[in-house]
Amino acid sequence: MVTLDDLRAALADNGSLAEDGWLAGALGVVAADPSALGGLFPAVGRRCGRGPLPGVPGWTVDEAARTLLLAALPPDVLAGEVDDVYRYGDAAEKLAVLRALPLLPVGDTAVSLLHDALRTNDTRLVTAALGPYATRLDDAAWRQGILKCVFMGVPLADVHGVTERADASLAAMLDAFARERRAAGREVPADALAVLEHAKEN
Repeated sequence: MVTLDDLRAALADNGSLAEDGWLAGALGVVAADPSALGGLFPAVGRRCGRGPLPGVPGWTVDEAARTLLLAALPPDVLAGEVDDVYRYGDAAEKLAVLRALPLLPVGDTAVSLLHDALRTNDTRLVTAALGPYATRLDDAAWRQGILKCVFMGVPLADVHGVTERADASLAAMLDAFARERRAAGREVPADALAVLEHAKEN
């Protein structure tokens, strides 16, 4: 799993963390005045860029920068600020929060954000909600998330730990899905069949 140090190193390498740069200044401001996060968080994409982050596959520059801003918050206000920037953020901001959750000491306080993301039809948010932090989701919600991925065409390879967590209940759900698809003359996604087989074995 990607670490905060990985993100810092990659942002330093691409120049985003220059000492006299915007992000370095914003990190200092947030650490001293957490209430400033609400104004800085939306500006990250414009100030730091939105392209892929070299050296950290699957991450963008703005996601990494927003993650560092969250990590700079004092622990006593972290959970509340995480909730606020997610609730009031646009899709890119919500995605950054979801990507950041496994790297932040928030315990179970942000599980409600996963439930919210799984109710959306944004494949990016659904995928991010089923990242490493999803180990904190209860089994029923997690299984529903997997089924939603199958319906939406989200590759199950992008779901963290899917084969390890798959169980008999998920197998039954996927089997019913596969039967319905075949009855309708439609193809069953290969990754769903693979997870179904793993689930039967677990």
